[in-house]
Amino acid sequence: MPCTIRILTPTGLEAAPYAADSLLDAARHEPPDGVYTITNTFERTKVLKIDAHLNRLEDSARREGIPLVLDRPRLRAALRQLIAEAGYGDVRFRVTVPRADPARLILSCEPFHPLPASVYEQGVRVVLIHGAARHNPAAKTSGWMVDRQTIEAALPEGVFTGLLVGEGGKLLEGLSSNFYAILGGELWTAGGGVLPGIAQQIVLEVAPGMLPVRREAPLTADVPRLAEAFLTSASRGIVPIVRIDDAVMGDGKPGPFTRLLRERYLAWAAVNMEEI
Repeated sequence: MPCTIRILTPTGLEAAPYAADSLLDAARHEPPDGVYTITNTFERTKVLKIDAHLNRLEDSARREGIPLVLDRPRLRAALRQLIAEAGYGDVRFRVTVPRADPARLILSCEPFHPLPASVYEQGVRVVLIHGAARHNPAAKTSGWMVDRQTIEAALPEGVFTGLLVGEGGKLLEGLSSNFYAILGGELWTAGGGVLPGIAQQIVLEVAPGMLPVRREAPLTADVPRLAEAFLTSASRGIVPIVRIDDAVMGDGKPGPFTRLLRERYLAWAAVNMEEI
């Protein structure tokens, strides 16, 4: 099933001058210099934290020096129209702001397919990535979207994603996700040098009642001592990590805190969905 793409211009929605089979394929046709946000819908047109997504889109544009003037009601109406025209049911959609023409937003969507239940039940393997720092980590840029595809294509078979290692061996973030570790009875996650995640906002709201939260990146030297670890992203929620390189987390299964936190995350999501 193809990706549906429209351009939101000052005069309305227009057909895109290209076709694509997926959001990944569509990214090849988009300008490599810009900013974007991406998430999925529930019950066709409901989302989590849509204003947070748009806040971050505006902040990313500001950090990149892109003069974005976002008409939120108009954009939300256009997204509802895009989803209705696509007819996919639940979708994963992206809003891209090109630097060269920020008044023409690129709206694209594809059918949303959640990760298999086995991913959450069994956890995933990740590897450490050195020397792949993002030039402006607090901004969600189209350039990084392109760069990370090259990294992802080189990942070993069976690896879910890579973790970016920063200066001093800091475990910063996944290629398109935030990273967390349980170390010394505390939940650690980088407080700077990473993209602030939307799913991360939910974790930071529900986690403090369960475990102290430390806004600091753990180090590569800490990996063998990690009790648990997990990733978050808007479209995938909480994904347990059971192996980092050759180090196995705990008993090699998603840990009790990660499982309970995911339950609370899903409960929060169930009562906080809103119409686009």
